[in-house]
This record gives sequence, C-alpha cells and structure tokens, in this order.
Amino acid sequence: MRVTVKGKNVHVSDSLKVYVENKLQKLSKYFSSIKEAQVTQTIQRNWYVIEVQVEGDGVFLRAEDRSPDMYACVDAIVEKLEKQVKRFKGKLMLHPREGVGEAMAAEVAPEEAAEAEEEEPLPGVVRTKRFAIKPMTPDEAAMQMELLNHDFFVFRNGETDQMNVLYRRKDGNYGLIEPEF
Repeated sequence: MRVTVKGKNVHVSDSLKVYVENKLQKLSKYFSSIKEAQVTQTIQRNWYVIEVQVEGDGVFLRAEDRSPDMYACVDAIVEKLEKQVKRFKGKLMLHPREGVGEAMAAEVAPEEAAEAEEEEPLPGVVRTKRFAIKPMTPDEAAMQMELLNHDFFVFRNGETDQMNVLYRRKDGNYGLIEPEF
C-alpha cells in the first residue's frame, strides 16, 4: 500500500508519517489489494484535522477527525475506517439491497423560486472535489454511498454508460436521477 502524507500549511514530521503508515497497515487484513492511502493534515484553531482517503478493491473509504492530539486523531480515524470496512463486508455477506427506487424529479413552482431568491442571497461554491468515476451498477453505487456516509453519489451507470445521481430520500430509501439529453 502506498501511503501519501501531506500537510496543508503544516510540516508533517517523519514520526507522524511512520505512525500513520503502521496504523493504516491494519486495514490490509480486510482488503487484499489496497492501492493507496492519502492522508492530509491541517491545523485549524489549535486543533489537528486529519483526513484519510483509502482506495482498494474498487472501494473508496474516507474518514476525518479533529483533536488537540494528532496521534489520537489518527487512532480515531483508523477506528472509523475499520467500522466502515466491517459494515461494507457485512453488507456483502448479507446481500446488498435490491433496487434503488425510481427516478424522481422535484418540480418547484416559478412563484416559489422567485420568493426564495428575493429572501436570501445565493450561496457560493466554497469547495471543489475531483474524483475518478468508474462504471458501476446502482446497487454498487448505493453501497459506495453508504461507505462514504454521504447523502448522494454521482456515478457512471455501467448498464447505460450515462452519468447518474443516487440520493437518499427522507423515508430512508434511495432515489436515482437519470438525466435525458
């Protein structure tokens, strides 16, 4: 496993690099081929913020933690990642959910949209993320979304070869958006 440790406006010590590598090696017992792990360390208001992204066996895992002690932060992240892996492995054993629901488009009346615009200023983009998109089925996308603990997931549907968005509905089920061009 290739571990990359970066610091944003922070010098990353060699002892932290070694500690992180040793801790992340624990994940290799769950996945046979973890390709790489990216670790990013920052300091915000005297708190260490460490974010870890792990890629392996076609699965992406992500965890983040804040703590005044950077080593405790790394320990907490490894625990979070182990929970995610165990949950994922358990879902594979118990069969993933079948069907992810129908595509649903929410329509907003023009009067409601105009009222909302007048009341509040529009928010701006504060963060941009880039990630590799691999073809997968909606069921695989649902598992990946659960692993990342996100409310939506953008993926390329392997069956239709089109971009789709999978999202969690308020009732706990999934919705699938399939755009038509």
